[in-house]
Amino acid sequence: MIALSNGKSTAEALREILGPEGESLFGQVRYSIIAGCDEAGRGPLAGPVFAGAVILPEDFRHPWLADSKQLTKSRREQMRPIIEQNAVAWGVASVSAAEIDEINILNASIRAMHLAIAKMGIVPELILADGNRFKPYFGPDGAEIPYLTIVKGDAKIPAISAASILAKTYRDEYMTEMAAKYPGYGWERNMAYPTKEHYEAIASLGITPEHRRSFLKKLNIK
Repeated sequence: MIALSNGKSTAEALREILGPEGESLFGQVRYSIIAGCDEAGRGPLAGPVFAGAVILPEDFRHPWLADSKQLTKSRREQMRPIIEQNAVAWGVASVSAAEIDEINILNASIRAMHLAIAKMGIVPELILADGNRFKPYFGPDGAEIPYLTIVKGDAKIPAISAASILAKTYRDEYMTEMAAKYPGYGWERNMAYPTKEHYEAIASLGITPEHRRSFLKKLNIK
């Protein structure tokens, strides 16, 4: 069953998750410029990790907003222009396979989210990040922006759902382009995830500059 936002706004969904006691987390502050953040591509053997950041209008609601992994490819592609055209601001950024190998996938994912936030061009008052790990983000004036991590936030918070859709569609687009550059790995189908097809291609063709060497250690590939 697909977990949809059921037409809620980001603020409504957040209040529902936090409950009455959650409002005390921020004292009397009321946040209206809320950015949702999510990444796509933590698990693949190749390619960058992508992240999206989205600020939706306070009254924006859409019944299709959901975790991008629960939507069909067609529905994600339909939602992307809707998000981009209606968002107050949005940004998409990526961190390369080489940098993933250098700083690890968790740090790369958070870095990609930070870069996506910066690309929005608007400093949010509050950041909602999918998952349970994030690092402080500082605005242009050096002030730290408050943030919350929300487990399965991509299925609960519309702004995070929107960010997940952008991250996923932009990453899929990139991997499809790389599939043409490096044929034989099936990236246009498996998006570089660790499938049987992908492992067999690595065994026969070797690795590419897009591969994450740190992810291939168990294969004893140098």
